[in-house]
Amino acid sequence: MFISMGSLLFAYARKIDAFDGMFSRVNQIHHLTLEAAYIPGYLFLALGGPFIFIPSFQLSNTFPTSSGLILSMLTGAFDSSSAVFLFYRLAYDSFPRILSLRVFFLGYLVVPLFILFAQIFIMPPTSYKTVGELVKQVEEEEQRLAGDAGEDDDEYDDDEQLLRHERRERVVSEITSLLGSKGASRHQQKEETKREVSGVWGAMHGKSVREQMLSPWYILITLFTIVQMTRINYFVATIRPQYEYLLGSVTKAISVNEFFDIALPVGGLCAVPFIGMLLDRTATPTVLLVLVSVAAATGILGLLRDAWAAYANVVLFVLYRPFYYTAIS
Repeated sequence: MFISMGSLLFAYARKIDAFDGMFSRVNQIHHLTLEAAYIPGYLFLALGGPFIFIPSFQLSNTFPTSSGLILSMLTGAFDSSSAVFLFYRLAYDSFPRILSLRVFFLGYLVVPLFILFAQIFIMPPTSYKTVGELVKQVEEEEQRLAGDAGEDDDEYDDDEQLLRHERRERVVSEITSLLGSKGASRHQQKEETKREVSGVWGAMHGKSVREQMLSPWYILITLFTIVQMTRINYFVATIRPQYEYLLGSVTKAISVNEFFDIALPVGGLCAVPFIGMLLDRTATPTVLLVLVSVAAATGILGLLRDAWAAYANVVLFVLYRPFYYTAIS
């Protein structure tokens, strides 16, 4: 709904402007009507994106042994989606009359329609369970069966007991199909090794919601996320004026901006296999150390007034952005 509303506002912004101009008595108000359509249009598109992106994280549970790689692929797709508007801008510069905003954004309505179709007919009715959730389900089933075994055998007939055992076997089969017999053992060994190394595993187990939210674990990662989300999105939105100031040249700033437009989607795709490998094979503190180190490096490069620093910052940023989104997720 949000993406559809944003697209329609962009498509019919000039219609709204023309309609408002017919009744506007003050000329100064007239030039604000386009903004009155574009700004909420941006808002609705910005709201719609995370509502699609974040719920897709559950897809990493389809193949738990490769969850890091799947998450990085989702993030890479998220980053590369910016190329849609880059290609449109290039096409618009060449054919402004044919490919107007109205034509593009009415055509863009295919995106929310496809999402709606996928949600209804393709996606599962419930989210994919993690291995831990599946194991817990088996344990609860075993406890239930153990409790039933201690009761009067006449209370349950043979058919009902058979159904209970079949339900348990079905869950066990589901775990085996996800990990495989060897895969399950390897996955368990890898997880145990990561838990021993990390020193993080279990820190929040058995804690109430209030205790979790008041803990340093939650507060610090939340503050880090707030700061990084602000930095990342502000850099994307203001890269040209920032480098106009730093480099003292509009021409150089445009060159950096054009390089960034291409590097952002390409970097997201190139980083996918490395992000997946890092997340699947390293402990949590290592991941957090890399996150903080690269964030500091982009901050330092963003203060330098040299062209090489500008391009190095862009390269580091487009690789860091998908890694940040995937790791925090």
